[in-house]
Amino acid sequence: MNLKHVSTVAMLLVVLGALNWGLIAFGGLFLDGTDLNVVELVLGSWPALVQFVYLLVGASGLWVGYDAYKSMQKK
Repeated sequence: MNLKHVSTVAMLLVVLGALNWGLIAFGGLFLDGTDLNVVELVLGSWPALVQFVYLLVGASGLWVGYDAYKSMQKK
Protein backbone atom coordinates (compact mmCIF):
# COMPACT_ATOMS: atom_id res chain seq x y z
CA MET A 1 0.00 0.00 0.00
CA ASN A 2 1.55 3.29 -1.07
CA LEU A 3 1.12 6.67 0.63
CA LYS A 4 -1.66 7.71 -1.75
CA HIS A 5 -3.74 4.76 -0.54
CA VAL A 6 -2.92 5.57 3.09
CA SER A 7 -4.09 9.15 2.53
CA THR A 8 -7.31 7.95 0.88
CA VAL A 9 -8.12 5.54 3.72
CA ALA A 10 -7.24 8.21 6.29
CA MET A 11 -9.55 10.74 4.63
CA LEU A 12 -12.36 8.17 4.52
CA LEU A 13 -11.94 7.45 8.24
CA VAL A 14 -11.91 11.17 9.06
CA VAL A 15 -15.13 11.72 7.10
CA LEU A 16 -16.80 8.72 8.75
CA GLY A 17 -15.65 9.95 12.16
CA ALA A 18 -17.05 13.41 11.47
CA LEU A 19 -20.38 11.92 10.37
CA ASN A 20 -20.46 9.83 13.55
CA TRP A 21 -19.89 12.93 15.71
CA GLY A 22 -22.59 14.74 13.76
CA LEU A 23 -25.04 11.92 14.47
CA ILE A 24 -24.11 11.95 18.16
CA ALA A 25 -24.84 15.69 18.33
CA PHE A 26 -28.06 15.32 16.32
CA GLY A 27 -29.35 12.63 18.66
CA GLY A 28 -28.44 14.68 21.70
CA LEU A 29 -30.04 17.87 20.43
CA PHE A 30 -33.13 16.72 18.56
CA LEU A 31 -33.96 13.20 19.73
CA ASP A 32 -34.08 13.67 23.52
CA GLY A 33 -30.53 12.46 24.07
CA THR A 34 -30.81 9.34 21.93
CA ASP A 35 -27.36 7.84 21.44
CA LEU A 36 -26.71 7.65 17.70
CA ASN A 37 -23.05 6.67 18.00
CA VAL A 38 -22.79 4.30 15.03
CA VAL A 39 -19.43 2.88 16.12
CA GLU A 40 -20.83 1.80 19.49
CA LEU A 41 -24.11 0.61 17.95
CA VAL A 42 -22.23 -1.66 15.53
CA LEU A 43 -19.29 -2.72 17.72
CA GLY A 44 -20.69 -2.14 21.22
CA SER A 45 -20.21 -5.74 22.31
CA TRP A 46 -16.46 -5.41 21.62
CA PRO A 47 -15.24 -2.43 23.68
CA ALA A 48 -11.59 -2.99 22.73
CA LEU A 49 -12.51 -2.84 19.04
CA VAL A 50 -14.53 0.35 19.62
CA GLN A 51 -11.46 1.96 21.21
CA PHE A 52 -9.28 0.74 18.33
CA VAL A 53 -11.64 2.34 15.79
CA TYR A 54 -11.48 5.62 17.74
CA LEU A 55 -7.67 5.35 17.75
CA LEU A 56 -7.65 4.81 13.97
CA VAL A 57 -9.93 7.81 13.40
CA GLY A 58 -7.72 10.00 15.60
CA ALA A 59 -4.52 8.85 13.89
CA SER A 60 -6.20 9.45 10.53
CA GLY A 61 -7.00 13.01 11.57
CA LEU A 62 -3.33 13.58 12.36
CA TRP A 63 -2.31 12.04 9.02
CA VAL A 64 -4.77 14.17 7.03
CA GLY A 65 -3.57 17.29 8.85
CA TYR A 66 0.06 16.41 8.09
CA ASP A 67 -0.83 15.64 4.48
CA ALA A 68 -2.58 19.02 4.13
CA TYR A 69 0.45 20.77 5.66
CA LYS A 70 2.78 19.04 3.17
CA SER A 71 0.52 20.08 0.28
CA MET A 72 0.56 23.72 1.42
CA GLN A 73 4.36 23.70 1.66
CA LYS A 74 4.67 22.62 -1.98
CA LYS A 75 2.87 25.73 -3.25
